[in-house]
Amino acid sequence: MFATQLKRFLFGIWCALVFAPAHAADVFLLTPGAPDSLEKALRSASLSLSQAENEEAQTQDLLSAARADYARLISALYENGYYSGSINIKIDGREAADVSPVQAPSSIANIVIQVQPGPRFNFSRATIEPRAPTSSVPEAYAAGQPARSTVITQAARAAISDWRDASHAKAEISAQRLVANHPSAVLSAEILIDPGPPLRFGELRIERDGGVRPSRVQEIVALPTGEPFSPEELKDANDRLRRTGTFSSAILAEAETPSPDGTLDIIATLEPAKLRRIGFGGEIESLEGVSLNAFWLHRNLLGGGERLRVEGEISGIGSTETDDGIDYRLQVRYERPSTFTPETDLFLSARVERNDEPDFVETFARVGGGVIHRFSDTLIGEAGAAYQYSDIDDALGTRTLQHLFFPSRLTWDLRDDPLDPRQGSFINVDLTPFIGLESGSDSGARLFADLRGYRGLGENRRVVLAGRAQIGSILEASAAGVPSSLLFFAGGAGTVRGQPFQDLGVELPNGEQIGGRTFLGFSGEVRADVAGNFGVVGFIDTGFVGADSFSTDNGDWISGAGAGVRYQTGLGPIRFDVAVPIDGDSSRAFEFYIGIGQAF
Repeated sequence: MFATQLKRFLFGIWCALVFAPAHAADVFLLTPGAPDSLEKALRSASLSLSQAENEEAQTQDLLSAARADYARLISALYENGYYSGSINIKIDGREAADVSPVQAPSSIANIVIQVQPGPRFNFSRATIEPRAPTSSVPEAYAAGQPARSTVITQAARAAISDWRDASHAKAEISAQRLVANHPSAVLSAEILIDPGPPLRFGELRIERDGGVRPSRVQEIVALPTGEPFSPEELKDANDRLRRTGTFSSAILAEAETPSPDGTLDIIATLEPAKLRRIGFGGEIESLEGVSLNAFWLHRNLLGGGERLRVEGEISGIGSTETDDGIDYRLQVRYERPSTFTPETDLFLSARVERNDEPDFVETFARVGGGVIHRFSDTLIGEAGAAYQYSDIDDALGTRTLQHLFFPSRLTWDLRDDPLDPRQGSFINVDLTPFIGLESGSDSGARLFADLRGYRGLGENRRVVLAGRAQIGSILEASAAGVPSSLLFFAGGAGTVRGQPFQDLGVELPNGEQIGGRTFLGFSGEVRADVAGNFGVVGFIDTGFVGADSFSTDNGDWISGAGAGVRYQTGLGPIRFDVAVPIDGDSSRAFEFYIGIGQAF
């Protein structure tokens, strides 16, 4: 009994000594003769340096980090082209490699890491054989260039990728010869590739269907059986599966061994997502009052990856705006992926909506459907048809309208990040021809284009110039012959910040206002990162609303300007903007806006 208690007591003392806090330990990195870029890389690689900053680090943690640093620092040297370096890591004067983990010191005062990098090596030879017909080997992999190990890895991966793009799905590295000449500080690199035979797509083998009928999985994947193997085709098929939202996991893997006939089967392993999902939310605004919304979603309605979403929203509850009432919306939308073609989705929808806006009250019911086609990762088109019945009360009187709409949309998105773009462009063009079905309901078309461009400046594009142009017009039809929601207003977050929402329209002789048949909007921003996750923005907006189609003769302009703060999060920047009116007759001194993502 006494012996057992003594053992526990001694074991407790040993644990206290080994795992005692190591807050007093200092870690030094000495890199004589190393350029700044290499020293920075070594500091980033050192686990000891990062552990020293951890207030909860124990003695054993520091010892383990010091022993691991040999391999980590050697790797950092190789990655930067240094192959004759030497590393010494001393823990209170003892080489870390000689300190046994089971006989760790009770405390550590300091760790001194000394790295002698030696000379940087260049390639004396850099070859890859054989190369695919279309080669994309990095330019840095060439004689005379710095012999970084990362460049060798990139060159090997690029060579394999080139062969796979040429339908050699099983290409692999057969040999790699690296010879370092230390007196001359050069490295000879030779990579040999076994491309294997060219292969064609075989059959799709479904191991797990994720709750979707195998025939529909085949339609969505649309494997081009018999065609030359293409990694891009395989990626597109995988993207189609994931876009359905039906699967929690969707994996298309190549079979290990090609078939004797030169084909390669693809194996599908699909895990179902939860069939049903519900969600709800709410917002409160000082002027607009309370907004409530909710939705119900079924991810696999008929067993073929179809989605059914029912959603509703009520807003304007308790609004302090005397000319605003309660708005509501109820919508049902059905979507079927890969219909007609693998990249074409079918949708059907029905919606009832009431908008009680400052200048009109409109209630409408709309039913219709259409298709969405993905021409590429950046170009998407949409076309459809819908019937709409509208009940309108505005400055032009009370009336009912009936229309057939034929909406079409083309979106070309070349932004590097939709929520925080720093480079690229975005173009969205909507064209909606419509036919009036009763007296007073005009026929014509609505055109709207949204054009955005971004240019990053400086290192890491810390300063961004952003510009936006919006152009809209009602063609042929009169303002009284179309639903009020199709007409144009200016003012608010989406058009002219600093001006009240929909403050500018077309003024009638009696002093009342309706929407215009032409809209022009222009915005410019300068965005800059300042410190850590914080950034600042300065902006100016201007907008025009006119009574005539495609004309600036009969209308007015309003403008606003302001500044804002951005805070970067994993979901995109949180923005807070304050803007003031530059012109017009706004009764408010300023407006402020809060949201996630940049304003445009």
